[in-house]
Amino acid sequence: MKWILGAILAVFLFWFTSRALDPQTTHDKRTNLKVWGLVLGADDKGFAAQIKEFEHRNPDIRVTILSMGAGGMNPQKLMTAIVGKSPPDLIYQDRFTIGDWASRGTFLPFDNLIARDRHEKMCPRPEEYYPATWKEAEYRGKVYAIPAGADCRALFWNKKMFRDAAPRLQAMGLDPNRAPRTWSELKKYSLALTQRAPGGGLKTVGFLPNFGNSWLYLYSWEMNGEFMSPDSKTCTLDNPRTQVALQYMVDMYDAVGGVEQADSFASGFQGDQLDPFYTGKLAMTVDGNWKLLNIAQYAPNLEFGVAPPPVPDDRYYHRGIFADEKQTYVTWMGGFSWAIPVGSHHGDAAWRFIKWMTNPESALVEARAQGDYLASLGRIFVPNFRANRLSTEAVYAACKPDLPDLAEGMRACINLMPTARYRPVTFVGQTLWDEHQRAYEQAVHHKMSPKQALAAGQAHVQGELDRMASRQALPKINPALILTAAGVAISMVLGSLVWLARRVVRLGRLRKGEAVSGFLFISPWLLGFLIFTAGPILVSLFLSFCDYDVLHPAKWVGLGNYVELATTDKDHFGKAAWNVAYLAGIGVPLNLITGLAIALLLNTGVRGMRMYRTAFYIPSIAPTIAAAVLWAWVLTGDPDKGLLNAALRTIWPGHLPGWLNSETWSKPALIVMGLWGAGSGMILWLAGLQGVPRQLYEAAKIDGAGAWQAFRQITLPQISPYVFFNLVMGTIGALQEFDRIYVMRPTDQQGIGPVDSLLVPVYYLFDNAFKYFRMGFASAIAWTLFAVVLSLTLLQLRLAPRWVHYEGGRAKD
Repeated sequence: MKWILGAILAVFLFWFTSRALDPQTTHDKRTNLKVWGLVLGADDKGFAAQIKEFEHRNPDIRVTILSMGAGGMNPQKLMTAIVGKSPPDLIYQDRFTIGDWASRGTFLPFDNLIARDRHEKMCPRPEEYYPATWKEAEYRGKVYAIPAGADCRALFWNKKMFRDAAPRLQAMGLDPNRAPRTWSELKKYSLALTQRAPGGGLKTVGFLPNFGNSWLYLYSWEMNGEFMSPDSKTCTLDNPRTQVALQYMVDMYDAVGGVEQADSFASGFQGDQLDPFYTGKLAMTVDGNWKLLNIAQYAPNLEFGVAPPPVPDDRYYHRGIFADEKQTYVTWMGGFSWAIPVGSHHGDAAWRFIKWMTNPESALVEARAQGDYLASLGRIFVPNFRANRLSTEAVYAACKPDLPDLAEGMRACINLMPTARYRPVTFVGQTLWDEHQRAYEQAVHHKMSPKQALAAGQAHVQGELDRMASRQALPKINPALILTAAGVAISMVLGSLVWLARRVVRLGRLRKGEAVSGFLFISPWLLGFLIFTAGPILVSLFLSFCDYDVLHPAKWVGLGNYVELATTDKDHFGKAAWNVAYLAGIGVPLNLITGLAIALLLNTGVRGMRMYRTAFYIPSIAPTIAAAVLWAWVLTGDPDKGLLNAALRTIWPGHLPGWLNSETWSKPALIVMGLWGAGSGMILWLAGLQGVPRQLYEAAKIDGAGAWQAFRQITLPQISPYVFFNLVMGTIGALQEFDRIYVMRPTDQQGIGPVDSLLVPVYYLFDNAFKYFRMGFASAIAWTLFAVVLSLTLLQLRLAPRWVHYEGGRAKD
């Protein structure tokens, strides 16, 4: 009774304390406006000033900022909040994703609010915004977000590197005092500015097509290529103009020794003060205007220039298909925006906040506050660009930096923004982005021709478009079916409990009491298992036959998900299956052999053996995430940064492996990392070795058996149960590989390695579930993987009697 009263008192105190500390329930009666996705660092004084000024002008509102994870908005948390009817009042969202979220019915349209408040000075008006920013926030004719920031891509070139290479440039007929303007010039400049180290590797590089922030999108738009039809119903990724653009990227990488060597070299690049553009390792890069802010902070004395991204020769000279072009240069624009999710509790306050944050007056408040703060630190201020062009021009006029290169760079970027392109607004935007990147990787690694790579990507995107178009015709799940399934499951559980109760009744009094006590003790775990484990397992099995995105009711597709997995999606899932088979087929035996070898060494009578055993075991208890971060540094391809390549440089002639940045070496690198944890298996091996009777070795020695014969005829048969256990568990662990790849993924390759070399089934499942929100399809992947694991385990159990020996003889079938 004392324990119960104590628990009640503790709960009451917790409730009372939380209520006392909640300003909404005590002194602060203002509306609490919850904003997600806006990441405010210690140096972000401008945003803080904007918010403070808003609260001053709106004393009835208090703004609460939540970043929802490092780097901004977390889509899983947003989706969960919307489904749980507790969304934030306002979100700061990448415009690229607006079409996807709007198609799910999760964002409120702003058209009525804009029409209502159009007479107000602060109301957002389409004509005041750069066209690309406003159009990217529209979906099917409605405005679902108000653009906030804006960025554009330009060519940054290092004037000092150009000047130092003047003899080579002039020998090729190039002007060292200006940036390249055409694709052919860019290639020539890049070759002239690329230098190799004595060992054959790269010392400096003129230009890398995909380093920075250009992507295939930019090169395709420069060729007037498009990725979606005007009605957004057809993917046009595979078109002749995009093929030409992709082929140009392939040729540029081949000119500097291939993409693998370039990526290996780039893997050693660092940020901040050690950015390769600042340190003279990279002469040119196509990047966003944020590069100006970084230069001002980390390399204010850098001699650099900003120019439009080079375009195809025919476009520059207005020949061929570009004869009637009025626009010579092309850039593309991205940025964030403000959106209000469905279910927002304070929509009016959120709209007031948006109107303030997106108008020129607010932009000047932010810029001046940030500029004053940086000036107090002795740093140069370069203002951000706004989607509202009036805000951008006002901030530029009031706060442009004094350094000529920075001011001219800002103006060069601003001049490109009115005609910038934007990524297609479609509910398959994320899929299109991933497939366009996958096509690039397949082509530059020469796995496919540009046409084949683009065709494969287009087929995948079009399949998703067709699937969504046909979703309307799918039958909704009948609630009676769900109730029937739940009833069957409950009946099975109740039947099991009744059967157990009858068994208990037949027991004697003493045993009956023990049985009842036992069931009572395990009931918390049993209930938890039924509710939180068995329940979700059964639900996932049911969802594997449905089309379900969490935000809408599930629709029945029968075996459709499994058919798609085996047909239209066979390339992706097949690649994942091959990768995990490679990791299991080579990694598991190698790990077993390594663990056994260590155990054999540690099973000797050497002095200080306890210390050795501890030393070998300690690495295995390191957290997986920490070990993965450590190995990501060790396996960096650049010898100046990667520990392994730094050691290999003295004995390995020629080009060093790129490891995680290499299609060839990424999986072996993961296997090598797996040996780091061999100490955990070593404990089991050591227990098995110490259980082998000594007299068997003595008898073998008397019979003249050597060390190898004793190991093969005595040790292996005696420890075969341990071999079997480690083999089964190692195979299951390899098939479930995920966490190391998730942590070690190269950030510019969508987390799956070059040419999908690190794509594994669980990572593929994760992407479909939490990136594309295809929960039904992800459930089908999960159950397919379960079937594979179960089949392999049963096969191993079936074969075990042929070679596993126990004390009483071989394992029974």
